[in-house]
Amino acid sequence: MSPPRRLAVLCSHLRPDGPAPPAGEQLEAAAAGSVSTSTCASGGGAAAGGDGGGNGDSAGCVFCRIISGEAPAYKVYEDDVCLCILDSHPLAPGHSLIIPKHHFPSLEATPPPVVAAMCSKVPFLSNAIMKATECDSFNLVVNNGAAAGQVIFHTHFHIIPRRSGDKLWPTESFRRRSIEPNETSGLVSCIKEQLCSTLEGCKAEASSLLKEP
Repeated sequence: MSPPRRLAVLCSHLRPDGPAPPAGEQLEAAAAGSVSTSTCASGGGAAAGGDGGGNGDSAGCVFCRIISGEAPAYKVYEDDVCLCILDSHPLAPGHSLIIPKHHFPSLEATPPPVVAAMCSKVPFLSNAIMKATECDSFNLVVNNGAAAGQVIFHTHFHIIPRRSGDKLWPTESFRRRSIEPNETSGLVSCIKEQLCSTLEGCKAEASSLLKEP
């Protein structure tokens, strides 16, 4: 993945300090290091660290290849639900990804129990990553959808260690405009309507499931 493409992964907020190593070097380095594998029903796709699964299909997903052991990665944690690996093109030392072992192309397509399991590991993993990198802060980032910079369509969380003054996000120095009540009242109402509609749909589905023999 080229540096310009890497910018898209995080919404063009970052200007990297230098170019990432070629994909071949990434794979050779991983193959020579502590590479771990795990099992997954899905497979196929691009080389580790590249774009894969752009159509949401597990057959073209680089993360599914890593999970199945077909592609190398530096694994730091694994359980029955998810895997945590080092990002092959890190924004900072220790930049890691939490990935569910089953293929879900987006956050909204990921079952709540899986999301909950991933979130429950964030304090545990981030604490270890911060200690290992001697940082005291981190960003938790989810790029969900192409417009948000998602290029690998397999749900994943980024844990990015931060240091004071690292200037990782240029937008942190931008002044933010105060919220305008007359601009947001309609938006708040619309969001609440969508939430109510979703809750009613969930209740109706649950009710129908309970009535089935």
